[in-house]
Amino acid sequence: MQNHELGQSKEDYLEAIEVLTQENGACRLTDVAEYLHFSKPSVSIALRKLEDGGYVQHRDWQVVLTEKGRVIADRTLEKHRFFRALFESIGIPGERANEEACAVEHVISEESFRQMVRYWGDLAGKDAAKDAG
Repeated sequence: MQNHELGQSKEDYLEAIEVLTQENGACRLTDVAEYLHFSKPSVSIALRKLEDGGYVQHRDWQVVLTEKGRVIADRTLEKHRFFRALFESIGIPGERANEEACAVEHVISEESFRQMVRYWGDLAGKDAAKDAG
């Protein structure tokens, strides 16, 4: 198992901020709470810890990833999207594929993930493109 520097919960926060920012152009604490189905006070505490660690910044009402936070968020999101596409391509239903991709993205080593992308990357991409088209 990969020893991730932040752990699953904090990686999920960073990933959520990145997804929300991509979808909405900006991210608020309230958006993160709704997205992750957590209370605002819990999210506030977690974001404060992430800010103390240099992963996020507050700019007025926005929660913004720092470069350090963006690297982790992008890496986690890449894994999530890859595994979801792979799982769906072999017939695992969407919501279950999404949940299981979320679990796998946090435990697989970067080396093993890159090897899987080299081996299955084109297959997952072709299946995802076929399903979309």
